[in-house]
Amino acid sequence: MSNEAFKTALSRLAAGVVLVTAQEPPLDPDDPLAPAGEDVGMTATAFVSVSLDPPLVLVSLREGSRMDDLLDEQPRWAVSVLTESQRHIAGRFAMKGRISDRLLFEDIPYVRGEASGAPLVGGALATLECRTEQRIAAGDHTLVIGRVLTAELPSAEGGPLMYFRGRYRQLG
Repeated sequence: MSNEAFKTALSRLAAGVVLVTAQEPPLDPDDPLAPAGEDVGMTATAFVSVSLDPPLVLVSLREGSRMDDLLDEQPRWAVSVLTESQRHIAGRFAMKGRISDRLLFEDIPYVRGEASGAPLVGGALATLECRTEQRIAAGDHTLVIGRVLTAELPSAEGGPLMYFRGRYRQLG
């Protein structure tokens, strides 16, 4: 089986789109006046619920990506479930060779999660704050299982942003 055949077959599976976010640890954790680390974000479609008791979710990260490296050292992170009107956010954080994450967050409304310190996108259908429970190497990806610390529903407006056949889509 070719990589292309595998990718094409799985592109037929519709997936919800989320923004995974985390804040880098401070440059000097022992100095309370040291500058905070930069916010980092990544669009993901490989995100699923794993367990209700305890509440666990799983996100798949490309091995060696900035988010994979960050979540290896930063155990707290967040997920914003994007709405169909937030396609621009998904595209912005998915592009290769992009500008710095600081600039990507510049005009996006967000609040900082109390449990994770990570950005939670304003107007998202749902937001979750998580703590890494387990990391599993899986081929060219790392599966990160997180315990959900908080779950909020900031918006009931609009439908979910979906990814199908290589494009962002809306339900209906």
